[in-house]
Formats: sequence, C-alpha cells, structure tokens
Amino acid sequence: MVMQYKEKSATRWKDYPGKDKIEGAPSKYDFRLMNKDKTKVLVEKGNYEKVLKRFRQIEFFKHKG
Repeated sequence: MVMQYKEKSATRWKDYPGKDKIEGAPSKYDFRLMNKDKTKVLVEKGNYEKVLKRFRQIEFFKHKG
C-alpha cells in the first residue's frame, strides 16, 4: 500500500515520506491510501488519523492469516 498526501489547496498527490519529513502539521494536508501499483484508491481523501487507522486495519487482517 502507498500513502499519499497533498496540501488542501493543491491538486497533485505526492507519496508520503513520513510525518517528520512534511512541512507543518498533518492537519494542513489531505491523505489517501492506494494499492501498491497505484491503480486503485483504497481510502478516499481524508485526514491523517482516518487514513492511518484504515491502513492499520488492512495490515492487521493481511497478516492475521
């Protein structure tokens, strides 16, 4: 999975480098989650907490096996 982000006023999505590498607070950005090939959006645009929560849920069930 790939987490992407963009400023709320921007139009272009960028791959998320990590919380400590973005400028300012995560609340200034929109986030989304895509599959590894970047062909399908798994989580539509949302705030950091919402997208990260869903990311953890997917990872948990993927490795629960």
